[in-house]
Amino acid sequence: MRKAQLYINGTWIEEPRAAEPVKNPYTGEVIGEQQLATPEDVDRALACAFEAKKEIARIPSYERARILKRASMLLEERKETFARWISEELGKPLKNTLDEVSRSIETLEQSAEEAKRLFGETIPGDASARGTKAVAVTFRVPVGVVAAITPFNAPLNLICHKVGPAFAAGNAVVLKPAPQTPLIAAELLKLLLEAGLPPRAINMVLGGAEVGQQIVKDDRVNVISFTGGVVASRNICALAGMKKVLLELGGNAATIVHEDADLKRAAALCAKTGYSNSGQSCISVQRIYVHESVVEPFTDLLKREVEALKVGDPLLPDTDVGCMVDERAADRVMSWIDEAIASGATLVCGGKRRGATVEPTVLFNPPKRSKVVCEEVFGPVVSVIPYRTIDEAIAETNDSAFGLQAGLFTNRMDIVYQMAEALEVGGVVINGTSNFRLDHWPYGGVKNSGIGREGPRYAIEEMTEMKMIVWQFPQ
Repeated sequence: MRKAQLYINGTWIEEPRAAEPVKNPYTGEVIGEQQLATPEDVDRALACAFEAKKEIARIPSYERARILKRASMLLEERKETFARWISEELGKPLKNTLDEVSRSIETLEQSAEEAKRLFGETIPGDASARGTKAVAVTFRVPVGVVAAITPFNAPLNLICHKVGPAFAAGNAVVLKPAPQTPLIAAELLKLLLEAGLPPRAINMVLGGAEVGQQIVKDDRVNVISFTGGVVASRNICALAGMKKVLLELGGNAATIVHEDADLKRAAALCAKTGYSNSGQSCISVQRIYVHESVVEPFTDLLKREVEALKVGDPLLPDTDVGCMVDERAADRVMSWIDEAIASGATLVCGGKRRGATVEPTVLFNPPKRSKVVCEEVFGPVVSVIPYRTIDEAIAETNDSAFGLQAGLFTNRMDIVYQMAEALEVGGVVINGTSNFRLDHWPYGGVKNSGIGREGPRYAIEEMTEMKMIVWQFPQ
């Protein structure tokens, strides 16, 4: 049985602590145990990071890059093992966890590359009459201490997206992974240390919301990088004080299928990306707005694609949909499905559950104020909603508290430009669904979908400060 221990001041904590079992959500089997941090543990972790920040900042960029590159190579060697561990801990199908490990390898490698690109610029002073004999030079410096608070749904890659850029920029890190997936966090930390990460470059504490709250309100933290939900993010903002807060939050992502779209391709991609990881993705396809002239054939095609998905054991290589993170999450999703049907939605397929597994579900035309439309389902539920005009599709997509990403299927360039300009989201995917992300692209949203952008280059910009040197020359 594997254990997730606290890692503080370069040491794995062996002393007894309160502990919680970690269960495989698909089988219910206990697969590990996690130590729970005390307030004193958290304070020690913060103190260590604060003391170590100058030591980490002094490590040359080429050395930080070498360590991160080595970590990516080690992860490549252990790809299948890490994928299996994620599947066991999360219930995410093996084909998805193999992809997550591949993405994590890329994220670490990209962080290594960006460690060498902490560029500044030279700014002549003579744009001002007072600056004819002056010049300024800017460069990037580490912020100091980065708090990385990560979720369960991509428990490996989202840690890499925070720890990789933070270390590449020369910062010390305090990591608090999700309480549902501490084991994979501990295994990644062991790998990073094996790759040469300085022992005091990172501290890891485990526990629930109270641990996160203690971290975010501490003045020794300079940047908070959080991925999670809106309620928790509002709490973070209330506690953080004078700190930079980076929030990668959720969404109820829309994909628009216009009348000229390739319906077969659109249906296949919506089925694939609406139910991967049981829909537990911030950009998972949730609302599909389909032009009324093609909504019937599209829905038939989508139903066929969804019913062909294999639901079952996450560790089998041909499984498409595993289970949700726990039975409580499955209960919530089922209650939302029932609410939508009771209020007028048509159940096209799915709508059943077994334990933590919810069948891939398609609903037709639920009321716009039902939870499956206006809130984040974070589960294997997709709603097909007809529209008449482009303006209506834009209005319905934008009628949301969220704005992360959207998809659009059309071959008309005028519609592409109109949508790209009008949709209130952080990214628009043309002839693809909302659920498409490459890890080196700027990823993030507007409204309640967050603040700031992820992707190593963009995260490093957020995790560094610009410093300026001014030279004044004799007249």
